[in-house]
Amino acid sequence: MRKVVSAVLTVVLALAATGCGGRFPGDPTGDEDPYSESALRYGMAPVPHPDLTYQPDVVLVGGGGRSVRSVTADGLTWRIDPDAPRADDLAPGKVMFVTGRGVGRVLDLQRDGGDLLVTIGPVTVTDVIRDGTLEQRGIAIENPVVYQAGEPIWAMSEEEADALGATPSGRAGRAGPLRLAPPPPRPNQPPPSRGGGEVRTVVANFSTGVSLNDGAEVSFHYHRNGTKLSGRAALTFAKPEADFHLNIRGGSVARAELSISGGFGIRYSFEAGLRDGQNIRTVLPIPVDFSVPMGTVLGVPLALTISQTVKVTTAFGAKVGTIKGKGEFSLAGSLGYGYANGTFGPQVSKNFKRKESLINSLHGVPVGVMGLLIEHQVRFDVGFSAFVLKAGLFFEVSTAYGTTIGSALGAPLAVCRGVGIGVRASYGVGYTILAPVVNVINKFLSLINVKPIDPSGKLGPPPYVIHSDEEVIPPGTKLCGTPKPAAG
Repeated sequence: MRKVVSAVLTVVLALAATGCGGRFPGDPTGDEDPYSESALRYGMAPVPHPDLTYQPDVVLVGGGGRSVRSVTADGLTWRIDPDAPRADDLAPGKVMFVTGRGVGRVLDLQRDGGDLLVTIGPVTVTDVIRDGTLEQRGIAIENPVVYQAGEPIWAMSEEEADALGATPSGRAGRAGPLRLAPPPPRPNQPPPSRGGGEVRTVVANFSTGVSLNDGAEVSFHYHRNGTKLSGRAALTFAKPEADFHLNIRGGSVARAELSISGGFGIRYSFEAGLRDGQNIRTVLPIPVDFSVPMGTVLGVPLALTISQTVKVTTAFGAKVGTIKGKGEFSLAGSLGYGYANGTFGPQVSKNFKRKESLINSLHGVPVGVMGLLIEHQVRFDVGFSAFVLKAGLFFEVSTAYGTTIGSALGAPLAVCRGVGIGVRASYGVGYTILAPVVNVINKFLSLINVKPIDPSGKLGPPPYVIHSDEEVIPPGTKLCGTPKPAAG
């Protein structure tokens, strides 16, 4: 009789453990290869661990990447197997955690044939984890996995985004009632590749290239309506490594540290020409992530991801002209920050030195003043990561290059040159999404009757100035003005 009771008790306890989030048949066991086909394509699966507690509204969908059928290029809608363990527990407002790349607040849930379509929004790491300490040292930033978003909705131009709004209907030649335009086509995300070689993309009428070889570098080219602009910007480094520590207690960050070594520098070159062209003001969120899988830490799949953004602003006061220049500078030995007892502190070993002068290289033939401001942002994220849906520790370096050259028409106007360089760091725990990206995403979400997402959910201080300087030749010349790097 005792043996029967013992057997029944064992079965009851096993069932109870299953109902409380234990493993199901087919769930990962913690030894998943981060470079397996399903893990590379969709991310590694989370695995329950006794030393880590998730928030109560987090749903660990079983099966990991094997439960995922596809994901849209924008990273927002996941097509999963409705029979995957715990998929039935998903509901709007809960947090889906299917893989390290598929983590987010459920915004919408739809059945589509034999699939379940789950549209998710951003979360912070404390929306997912209630208690636990995650740390790892000596993360080599090399041989990355390249994730391309293809042509996501959030990389379209603002003009294209505006077309997502209301459009008139009715008979030709007559005004009619307004109706919502149909949602734009959303292709699936292409498969990832390996290596840091240049990847070509098109963003908001710019052709771009992004790479991760001797640094995080982006190239950009624009040729339209009489305006031509091309250039390259890079945050250089050599054999970088990262260390991180994150302690969460009761759903709040108690301690956080992120350090990246490698000897950092900045490099920039550009060339612009104008013939009856127009000025440009745009933000280019490059739809390519370079990701280094870190495996699981306490069962949590993590990755170190590098992403880049370029902001372009021209101030051409001429109808015809050219401007060209390049420069290179050392910046810092290491980058990072620490957080403890409610206080942040930057940990940046500054070492700013000129290697190649930008102002001495600046030349052109402008018929009127020509100004250009290029801002290059490189962001390091450690945590969950999939394009705009990133959560964890982050450190972002933003370098702004302002250049101005005066008129070449001759006396009494002297040709002058002005340069302003500003390097700032933003860091913390959580997520931030570029305002233009959030605007486009929310326009799309409104078309499917889903509430908008927030642009930021982070714990962090104001931006930290690593370097800021201005130079004008001849000194004191008013014609060129004072080039100002972008703030923050």
